Order: sequence, then C-alpha cells, then structure tokens
Amino acid sequence: MRHGKKINHLGRKTAHRKSMLANMACSLIEHKRINTTVAKAKALRVFVEPLVTKSKEDTTHNRRLVFSKLRDKDSVSELFREVAPKVGDRPGGYTRVIKLGNRLGDNADMAMIELVDYNETYNLEKPEKKKSTRRAGKKKSTTDAPAPQAETKSEETSENKEDKKEE
Repeated sequence: MRHGKKINHLGRKTAHRKSMLANMACSLIEHKRINTTVAKAKALRVFVEPLVTKSKEDTTHNRRLVFSKLRDKDSVSELFREVAPKVGDRPGGYTRVIKLGNRLGDNADMAMIELVDYNETYNLEKPEKKKSTRRAGKKKSTTDAPAPQAETKSEETSENKEDKKEE
C-alpha cells in the first residue's frame, strides 16, 4: 500500500532529488522547453508551477522564496522579468507535458515539458466565436414597417373568413 506517499522519489536521495529538480527547473526557465523522462517531467511540473505562481507578484519575499528553491540568480531574474508577465493572466497550468515515445538505449518513456505560453504552434490566435444562445429572444427590427404589415395580413384573413361565413 502506498499510504502517505505523495511524491515520486525518482530513485534518489533527498539532496540529489532537490538538486536535480532545481537544475531542471533552471533549464526549463532558460530554454522554455526540455526533454526528459515522463516521471521526471511530472515531478518537475509539481516543483515549477508553485514557483511561477509566486513570480506573478514581484516582491522581495517571493524572490527569496524562489531563490531558495532554484539557487540560481539568473534563472530567478528571468522568471520574474520575462516569464511572469507573460503568464500573469493565467490562473495555473503553466507547463505542458508531451509524451515523445521511448528512448533508444533503455526504452525509457520520454517526454517534453514546456512552458505553455511560449509555444507558438499551440497558441495560434483563433477568432472569437459569436455568442449565440438557444433562447428565442425578440429580434431587433430597423423599421416598424414589418410589424403593421403582419397586422394587416391578419386583418385580411379575418375579413376573408367573415366574408365566407356570410356567403
């Protein structure tokens, strides 16, 4: 049973795992996408996304918290200067994991992890769709002419019915 085992240890001791994730996060921030195994990509996503959330608000305290995790001054400054303004309106989900297949040497599942807002092929500007509802609402008419014509037709039909009754 795996009760209480929330993180993937990736077959490493704690210090090695933290250093590896910090290095991978710095590479991801610098290059915007990296190739790694699926397990490491999923672990990196859990590591990086809270840091990106903290970078949305540029305060000294948040910079120090992010620096304590990344331990690289250049990555921290790039995260706060370039990445945070680009993802400022996004409520979460800053990374995307795309599976690539198996590695030739050891047949490990490979994946590409990337920052979502930096991929131009997925972020093509699509035209906004017209909002339409299924409700039948009143249609706006430009002139009041069609409405009286409808009344005259109904009057004509009622007059025709009366004429037929009289005959």
